Amino acid sequence: MSRKVESLIPKIDHRVRRTRDTLGDALLALMQEKLFETITVQDVLDRAGVGRSTFYAHYRGKDDLFLSDLEDFFEGMSTLLLRRPEGSNRVAPVRELFGHVAEMRQVRAALIASDKMREFVEMGQEYFARAIEQRLAKLPASRTIAPAQRCAMAHAFAGALQSLLSWWIDHSATTSPEEMDDLFHRMVWSGIATPPASSVLAGFPREG
Repeated sequence: MSRKVESLIPKIDHRVRRTRDTLGDALLALMQEKLFETITVQDVLDRAGVGRSTFYAHYRGKDDLFLSDLEDFFEGMSTLLLRRPEGSNRVAPVRELFGHVAEMRQVRAALIASDKMREFVEMGQEYFARAIEQRLAKLPASRTIAPAQRCAMAHAFAGALQSLLSWWIDHSATTSPEEMDDLFHRMVWSGIATPPASSVLAGFPREG
């Protein structure tokens, strides 16, 4: 995951980035060969060609490496629309995410086999909820929504995105990432354009 999203991640020292990418890619490759619990730090070092002292200068262990690699991926992917000129009303880079995941089928199988899929889903939902909330706050069609409502919507949309991604993968990606992007955003904006009755929102603070 790390190397393929390098361009999405805020710039850091290129030597540090190269080392982190090399270690992350080594762990990912090993996860496609055997269960996560059987992988040792030495396995990662041997695959990456990195010394032990270098590894521990960056990570506490293989779990730390795994979570850090996921964080890099989701930080880069979820904030993509916030960090580049984007003239559309999209709230999440769905087509980019789905296009990337389409190249990672073996990775998903490895996450499931290694009992890491739950961490992947939960972290993804957290990062996308935060980014979607920021995006909604910037768009003219949604920035007047009360902050508490906007936060709740963002978490719901992030959950819907994860569910849609799982459905798409389980159905062998029979529709294109572009079509899934369109479907997701039709769902988002139909929900925003037709808000529930005011009595339903009584528990939320109002804007202003």
